[in-house]
Amino acid sequence: MRFSRNATGTLFVGGALTLTLAALAYPSMLGVSTVTTSPDRVIANTQWGPLTESDRDFVVKVRAAGLWEYPVGQIGLKKGTNKGVLIASQHLIDGHSALDTTCRKIAPMLGITLPNLASPQQQGFVNTLNSDSGAKFDNDFANILRVTHGSIFNTVAKIRSTTKNSLVRALADQANNTVLDHITVMEKTGLVNFDTALFTQTTPPKLPKVDLTPPAPPAGQPEVVLTPPPNATSTPVDINGISGGAAAPSPTPTVG
Repeated sequence: MRFSRNATGTLFVGGALTLTLAALAYPSMLGVSTVTTSPDRVIANTQWGPLTESDRDFVVKVRAAGLWEYPVGQIGLKKGTNKGVLIASQHLIDGHSALDTTCRKIAPMLGITLPNLASPQQQGFVNTLNSDSGAKFDNDFANILRVTHGSIFNTVAKIRSTTKNSLVRALADQANNTVLDHITVMEKTGLVNFDTALFTQTTPPKLPKVDLTPPAPPAGQPEVVLTPPPNATSTPVDINGISGGAAAPSPTPTVG
């Protein structure tokens, strides 16, 4: 089997296109300012527990994932020719609209600025699938999304097991269920190349940080909303159940 990479980090396997998801990293401009690169550093103290750099970046990652996977689900409903792809497309729209609702609720409570666009790499996934058709679309759809969900799954588990912030923990619970569901429906398409998926997840290309970073929204730009489908089955986190319905004071930044 022949492996090669181009300058943008695209992986070609035996002539078939499979896109990779490199380790996701998001800059301080999207959240509370940082002065170190320690993911465990507390950047704000909130009534729901301390907020670390990794907590902040996780909320941004979940938002960014929805900003490309939700439209890919819409594309899949129009272009998919495989029944499993059509089902998976519905799951993408359903799951990410619910996750997005949770992100947009907790972000202002934690002082986190959310992007309105996915990263350039993620937008590249959308462009690739937009240009595909027929069986090639189905194959690229299943494999790109199986790789990306497989890559983020470990991140979700780590945040869930380490965060001391109850809002971030609740988002991680929801993300864990959603990502596992999406991994499962991709595999049920019967199109996933597991050898390639494992190779791609464990040996991601080293892309420039700018390619992996969703741009910060311009000041005053309306927030993009991922609208739930009419028959939605996924539900956002009950924030009132966590916060007790109390008004949230502004997080207190931690200097250091």
